[in-house]
Amino acid sequence: MVADVKTGEKSGGVSTTNLTDYNSTTKLAEKDLESYDEYNPFEHRETEKPNSTMGSLAHLLKSSLGTGILAMPAAFKNAGLLFGALGTIIVGLICTHCVHILVKTSHNVCKKTKVPVLGFAETAERVFEYGPLPCRRFSKAAKEFIDYALMATYYSAGCVYILFIAESTKLATDLILDISWDVRIYIAIIIIPVLLIGQFRSLKYLVPFSMLANIFIVIVFGITLYYMFNEPLVFSDKPLMTSKIATLPLFFSTVIFAMEGIGAVMPVENEMAKPQHFLGCPGVLNTAMFTVIILYASLGFLGYVRFGDEVKGSVTLNLPADDLLSQIAQYLIATAILFTFGLQFYIPMDILMKKIKDKLPKNNRGLIEVSLRTVIMLLMACVAVAVPDLEPFISLVGAIFFSTLGLLVPSIVETVFHWDDLGRFNWILCKNIILGVFSILALIAGSAVSINNIINIYSGDKENHTE
Repeated sequence: MVADVKTGEKSGGVSTTNLTDYNSTTKLAEKDLESYDEYNPFEHRETEKPNSTMGSLAHLLKSSLGTGILAMPAAFKNAGLLFGALGTIIVGLICTHCVHILVKTSHNVCKKTKVPVLGFAETAERVFEYGPLPCRRFSKAAKEFIDYALMATYYSAGCVYILFIAESTKLATDLILDISWDVRIYIAIIIIPVLLIGQFRSLKYLVPFSMLANIFIVIVFGITLYYMFNEPLVFSDKPLMTSKIATLPLFFSTVIFAMEGIGAVMPVENEMAKPQHFLGCPGVLNTAMFTVIILYASLGFLGYVRFGDEVKGSVTLNLPADDLLSQIAQYLIATAILFTFGLQFYIPMDILMKKIKDKLPKNNRGLIEVSLRTVIMLLMACVAVAVPDLEPFISLVGAIFFSTLGLLVPSIVETVFHWDDLGRFNWILCKNIILGVFSILALIAGSAVSINNIINIYSGDKENHTE
């Protein structure tokens, strides 16, 4: 492997000694690269509990099919029927492409460095480490940024999941039992199954939960479609494109946040029994994302046609609350999100444990991890209890990190890796600049919308309190 090349501290350039080291390591690199195409990282992987191709597909579907799909009709309200459909497809293709180039680059880096498997952060670290000389000093920073960004994103999302489960359960239970309990009571109740499912430390054991969650979401999807079609659909009063251009950023930020599942991609791919099935045609990635795009576009389109401007943040909230079928849908979606919590919680815990595992005593490592997981989940529940209006804050975190992690980082990683050969007319660079600009615009727009929502919520709370 090529050793790190240190830069001159005083002049900011490369010292003569370091240039000598650089020339020698470059020769070693050229020698290593003679067998670059011969090394197959898949043949050297050792996974204790590998996932099947179908299990990996279930996990990838579950990572993208969360609460976001229920917000798609509201997203269409901010875009219009035609623009919403086309925009959803375009954003879906962009997300798919960014995942593809991340995984492909990871495979190439594994070949180049003769390492069987690399995670998201490790891929970025190695790309910078073996990239152009000016980039090498940023290798550690790239890894740390991605690790902490992923943990912040998924721990925050976990708080929203807990709150969403409690609110869905409350909506149906209060009506059935003729009670009016505070949502905090439901959080205290549902934290028990949350603590249990959050203790799973292998993706293999989460496969049945992901499959059941997918089935429940499909059932809820079917129930929602039933209510959409039980009355005639009216298209005439729905615009093809919204006249309020200012609402388009809200559409894009909602779709990106809902559809992007970049954090789950590398853990799922790394634990596949046949990782060669992840990319390609049809492949796990293409199959999962094609399904996601169709479901998102369909539910968004039909939900907006059915409920119009009255559509709520979650389309299930538009279903008749006193109908038994609607109540079943509320319990099913709550259970589906509960099962999804296991996968979402696995991602940041896997990152955290890799950082602290070697510092823990071997004799009590298992007990310490169980205790750590329990404490973190209890803290997440406390945040949900303390801040019932948590969604705008988490949307802000999601807008910042998902647009960055899902779109910008893969573009940068691919560009750095191919820096010496960016294709004819530098098409890789041009393409990734466009993706980078789009991600930055999504970041700014999503952040602005989330901050505006936070201001409106708290200003409304103050007004109500004054009254």
